[in-house]
Amino acid sequence: MGSTVIPISDGDQGFADLKEKGKFQVSLSPIASFVQKNKDSIKKIIHCIKVGSALVLVSLVYFVDPLYKEVGDDNAMWAIMTVVVIFEFHAGATLGKGFYRGIGTVLGGGLGCLAAILGEQVGGIGNPFIVGVSLFIFGGAATYARLIPNIKKRYDYGVMIFILTFNLVSVSGLREENVMEIARERLMMIVMGFAICICTTLFFFPAWASDEIHNSMVSKFEDLASSIEGCVEEYFRLAGDKENQSVHPIASFRNCISVLNSKAKDESLVNFAKWEPWHGKFGLFHPWEKYQKIGEVLREVAAIILSLKGSLNSSKEPLQALRGSIKEPCEAAGSSLAWTLRELGESIKKMRRCQSEPFIVPRLKLARQGLSQVMSPFKLGKHDTAEGLAIACFVFSLMELAERLEGLAKEVEELGELAGFNPS
Repeated sequence: MGSTVIPISDGDQGFADLKEKGKFQVSLSPIASFVQKNKDSIKKIIHCIKVGSALVLVSLVYFVDPLYKEVGDDNAMWAIMTVVVIFEFHAGATLGKGFYRGIGTVLGGGLGCLAAILGEQVGGIGNPFIVGVSLFIFGGAATYARLIPNIKKRYDYGVMIFILTFNLVSVSGLREENVMEIARERLMMIVMGFAICICTTLFFFPAWASDEIHNSMVSKFEDLASSIEGCVEEYFRLAGDKENQSVHPIASFRNCISVLNSKAKDESLVNFAKWEPWHGKFGLFHPWEKYQKIGEVLREVAAIILSLKGSLNSSKEPLQALRGSIKEPCEAAGSSLAWTLRELGESIKKMRRCQSEPFIVPRLKLARQGLSQVMSPFKLGKHDTAEGLAIACFVFSLMELAERLEGLAKEVEELGELAGFNPS
């Protein structure tokens, strides 16, 4: 039987005395190995099972005759529709959608009832006129609100539900006499569907957006650290060494591109995490906005690393002597940059406060000083060629990375203070 070797995280119990800096390894059985490698697929399967279970539960309105006779076919449909439209993969997304649906339903239903009652009081041909004017005014105003970027970004779903509910309730008043009773019954069905969604998503293998954004942020630090190491190693590799020459840069640049393209996903996960209740290590007022700021700095770092690609491909016949003269300080700087990223990522992962001033910032300043000495006119001034300029750009990029990481360290330190991370 084969086995797979994986590192044990700090959260695992029973092996604390055997771990050494988080690198202790244990052999897993094939079943555990399969679960480890297919976590995302298993989560998706669990989500599908949860949605199916919620649909079965809400369909009891149709299956149970007394309940069906009580609510009727038209109203029972609203409970099923609620489950279909608000059940999302993450618990926070389901809570947020349910809240906006509830607000939109209450406001739209309330105003729709007022429009229907007002039209009924007028009577005759004035009834459809009042309802039509109400639909035009409120529907047009709500549609205009959906076009405002800030509203569309956060409240688009709630405004859409408001338009739908207001239209259905107000128009129903033209043919139905007991419009208030219809609105009440439909609201009860929506509440029932929402309750089933919440119970299913929160109490049966919940998928927390907060865990995903936290783990994703930690992995970005490691990816960028590996990218810097790969780029520096590739840059100082001899020109005649062709084997495996593109292995590091391809992997490095792919990681950087992945980080650059993560903005939309990060924003969605942060918005979902804000809706989630207190669970595990995340409280109600966890500073999720700080994760967005850290993500922005990480994307800037990824962009700078991508700019190194031009230096790697600058010339087929590089100035090896000049590169050799700057190799040691550049490799030392690259090592310091990678260490800094891993240290910051580890502090977020373990939720311990990062002390940037006494430990990280001095090391980065030392790396910048070493690179500044490399950029002296004596060394680079006499190489006014394309390759010489490319080498200067490479060194300047490393200096800029060191500067950005100083700001990143302060952002991570502020995160630890706001979130109440444990002292180092």
